[in-house]
Amino acid sequence: MSAAGQDAGELAALQPLRPAEGGRWRGLVLPAAAIALWWLLSSLDIVNSALLVSPAKVFQTALDQVASARLWRALGASLAREATGFAIGTLAGLVLGALLGLSPLFNRIVGPSFNTFKQISLFAWIPLISVWFGLGDVAKVAFLSLAALVPVVVNTCEGIRTVPAGLLEVARVYGFTRWQTVTQVVLPSALPAIFTGVYLALIYSWLATIGAEYLLVAGKGIGNLLIEGSEHFQMDLVIFGMVVVGTIGWLTNASARALERRLLRWSRGND
Repeated sequence: MSAAGQDAGELAALQPLRPAEGGRWRGLVLPAAAIALWWLLSSLDIVNSALLVSPAKVFQTALDQVASARLWRALGASLAREATGFAIGTLAGLVLGALLGLSPLFNRIVGPSFNTFKQISLFAWIPLISVWFGLGDVAKVAFLSLAALVPVVVNTCEGIRTVPAGLLEVARVYGFTRWQTVTQVVLPSALPAIFTGVYLALIYSWLATIGAEYLLVAGKGIGNLLIEGSEHFQMDLVIFGMVVVGTIGWLTNASARALERRLLRWSRGND
């Protein structure tokens, strides 16, 4: 297997599992059981109540936070950072991935350096980013852009390289120019792989948003809300923040999947 194929396989393995037909409701069994166990443990005082607050207290905290402007300011700040970092990283990734996939010369010159660059842990960039850009929004957006960049580059490059040879032969027979071949054959064929990269970038950028707010603590955001709850030992606020993070992640995932089905319906057939 080629290195690019292995990279694409590793990224594909990180995608969320899709529920089987008719099995969507069965996915609620485990969360319901976990909540029931949580309620039982907190009601019977089996676990220190300071460490495991009751569901009722978390629910009350949720109501208080939703009613306040503080939650919405924090959520708005986090989503704005994610959107900006995602857009920058995705656009840069599409350009770089296309150049690596379309130009053998560019791939020979830049490919080895990129393959080394992507092996560096994302969080290893934090010290350098904090020195260059400080701890504010610029640093966080730079961090999120890096998170979105790699999956888009890998999947775009792989999608272009794996265009069926038969399609390229048809384009040659019909006398397509290079520009026509790229725009009418290569890019449409690579679109499913490209969309996979964009989808992964959307997931990674949200996860990186919370990480950036933890490590680059200046400013407002959901991550800062979690830090505040932890510092003041408000476990109800911490748990509520985790629920918000998970809910936003789920909504992002569902929206991306719905958009994927609409845009790539032609490639999925009757699936």
